[in-house]
Amino acid sequence: MGSTLSWGKAWQIARRDLSGRFKGLRLLLVCLFLGTGAIAAIGTLTSAIENELASRGQVLLGGDMQVSVWQREPTGEEVAAMEEFGEVSGGVRLQVMANADGNAAPVELKAVDEAYPLYGRFLLTDGREVGAPGEGEAWLAQGALDRLDISEGDRFEVGGVELLAAGTIAQEPDRLGEGFQLGPTVIVAENVPEAAGLLVTGSMFRSKYRIAFENGVDPDVASEELEERFPLSGFEIRTRDRASPGADRFVDRMGDFLTLVGLAALVIAGIGIGGGVTSYLDARRTSIATLKVLGATSGDIARIYALQIGAAALIGSMLGLIAGIAITPLLGQALSGLLPVEGGITIAPAALLTALAYGMLVALVFAATPIVRARHFPAMALMRSRIAPLARDKAAIGWVVAGLFMIVAIALATASQPLLSLYFLMGAGTVLVLLFLLGFGIKKLAGSVGRPSNPILRNALANLHRPGSNTGALVTALGFGLAAFVVLAAIQTAIDGNIQSRVPDEAPDYFILDIPRDRLDEFESLVAADQPDAVIRAVPALRGSITAYGEQDSMVRVADMERIPEGAWALRGERGLTYSATLPMGNSLTEGDWWSEDYSGEPLVSIDEEFADSINLEIGDYLTIALLGVERTVRVANLRRIDWESMGFNYALVFSPNALEDAPHNIAATIELPEGAETGPLLRSLVSNFPSSSVIEIGQVLSQARTILQQVGLATLAAASVAVLAGLAVLLGSIAAARASRTYDTVVLRVLGASRGQILLMQFAEYALLAALLAVVALALGSLTAWLVVTQLFEFDWLPDWNMVLAVLAAGIAVVLGFAIGGSLPLLRAKPAQALRAL
Repeated sequence: MGSTLSWGKAWQIARRDLSGRFKGLRLLLVCLFLGTGAIAAIGTLTSAIENELASRGQVLLGGDMQVSVWQREPTGEEVAAMEEFGEVSGGVRLQVMANADGNAAPVELKAVDEAYPLYGRFLLTDGREVGAPGEGEAWLAQGALDRLDISEGDRFEVGGVELLAAGTIAQEPDRLGEGFQLGPTVIVAENVPEAAGLLVTGSMFRSKYRIAFENGVDPDVASEELEERFPLSGFEIRTRDRASPGADRFVDRMGDFLTLVGLAALVIAGIGIGGGVTSYLDARRTSIATLKVLGATSGDIARIYALQIGAAALIGSMLGLIAGIAITPLLGQALSGLLPVEGGITIAPAALLTALAYGMLVALVFAATPIVRARHFPAMALMRSRIAPLARDKAAIGWVVAGLFMIVAIALATASQPLLSLYFLMGAGTVLVLLFLLGFGIKKLAGSVGRPSNPILRNALANLHRPGSNTGALVTALGFGLAAFVVLAAIQTAIDGNIQSRVPDEAPDYFILDIPRDRLDEFESLVAADQPDAVIRAVPALRGSITAYGEQDSMVRVADMERIPEGAWALRGERGLTYSATLPMGNSLTEGDWWSEDYSGEPLVSIDEEFADSINLEIGDYLTIALLGVERTVRVANLRRIDWESMGFNYALVFSPNALEDAPHNIAATIELPEGAETGPLLRSLVSNFPSSSVIEIGQVLSQARTILQQVGLATLAAASVAVLAGLAVLLGSIAAARASRTYDTVVLRVLGASRGQILLMQFAEYALLAALLAVVALALGSLTAWLVVTQLFEFDWLPDWNMVLAVLAAGIAVVLGFAIGGSLPLLRAKPAQALRAL
């Protein structure tokens, strides 16, 4: 029957009946507050970072366009071509060793010219705004001062050149655009590296030239023009629109992942919403019956209570938005050293509207069923049967399907990786369906088993399968909550396992770059004299880019490709190259044969099998590389599987010696020291005898990696915490939904002489039975989810601490049971006489 009340009249009735403290709807408020707040915070933070990357592209990059090239400086013709677009600022970047009074430290040497910085402000800690340092001076990051144990005004050396520590860096405008570094920054004048003998042929340095455009030059046009004019230059070109592509990708993936986790938590909390709305309407049976007796139609009932639920949902969602906005500065502060986030409150309308839409749609999906049921239930039945469940109504299915469709549509439309988001949502839906089916199976199983002689156990089983039982919702709540505990523990312990166990065991103690190839014997002798048991591994180190690949007569030019295939990372820019007469350590052949040690025929190359598969490269095909502006074509001889986690020298491309050994290059080496060996004397000796080489302590690199991984773990912890809270909210919602019938059962048992302790024990037995059955399911589901996150998303080894996982699962069961019993305590306060009169 249609509605006879206008929306305005329906709102008047709804407003009068709605408690100012939202009594009965507080669970709905809490669920929406949690879910909407999490999505709002994630969306606002992601939007703030993306806006910062976009608006400060020139500053983060250091120009409108950056042109970089390895192991050489641009030619006069190339620099002149850059100057046609505007003002140019050039310099070099390289890893070097700095030392002072016996203290040595690897640093990132950044040589800049007088035009630096083209954009932004370069500030020192004393408040000075500066540019390039003066002759014989340097600006140092605080980390460099600390590692060298010096202060401003002290002197130190780089490659034999003495420099004055003239200032401490407070704000380096293009820091994020420089990418990952293996040591703190030291900024010097542009002539220092050459004066220190650091730019000899074959040295592993990188020239970077930034351009500030004039006359409205289009960055894409300028980039294409340079690539066309100098196709073999080996240029890597970035523009202000993509100032930090690594940060962009990280932000996109982090935002997608956390948003989907927040959405999954919100949808799970929706089950709690459904339970809370059911409980609320259950308590409004008398009001509904009275309205129907007074002439209200089913449509009127639907409008009145839809408006009430909608008002509560809107308030809960708005409170979540406010919480999300308020917490964003705290999240930004935690990421301030990793990503560009401005302090203060950020308002991101699109992100907030998306979070609000999610909250209201989830409320619609899960509140539709109880509202539609209530509108068709006969008035007299409402009066007569206080404990009977509301009738089912298929009309709600349409609203639920429409709401779910809109949720999926918004998730896919706002995701940077729609396909990944779709898979995630399909997986979440599958888990919900499995839990629902499991709840149905448990209900049937409880009804088919015999009646235990123990009255407490008998009543616990009866509660699982009696008419109107909420076993399905309880299974979903408990299953999801316990699985979230397992996910949290498995991911955290797996990350710790990768950091603490595997990496330190396999990592060398030192990486050394730019060892002159004619001094390798001297280097090995020096190390052996100090540490006779040290293990040295040395390889030729070059840089080059792949320019073409495929069958000899139909090779694909990389420059002509519209997009780089997924997994074909080696096609982007220059890559490390090496050659070897023997199969590198940590590698295994999967197809083809290795060349002989004295091979002198057609130049060959060995390819990483995963990279070869991504571009359909097969044995017998050809590969062309650009090396120092000269193209060389080689034939693919074999495919290899690489142990990338060994932290040794791992190259996607390894060439036969006759393919590359004539090119200018130096040697890179690793040193593995005996356990407990003293490292100070060796480090000082290397710095003294090889001043142009860079010695990198792996411990410092692992420390940076741990910091990054801990931030990843923290984000996972936050997401899992929201999921756990959502699961607990579902549990409370399920308890609330069954409160009316549970009150009746409790009163009857009290009248028959049951004590409060026995009633609580019955409740405990019921939830304990469910928790015991679901513990195995939660362990399986949680472990599978954690495995996917750890191995597929983070690409780590699967190394969880199962003892810790089981301990956390047990703690989770204790927490869940505690909440279940806590939610049942109000039943014991029901007065039998009052409750029986209300029936």
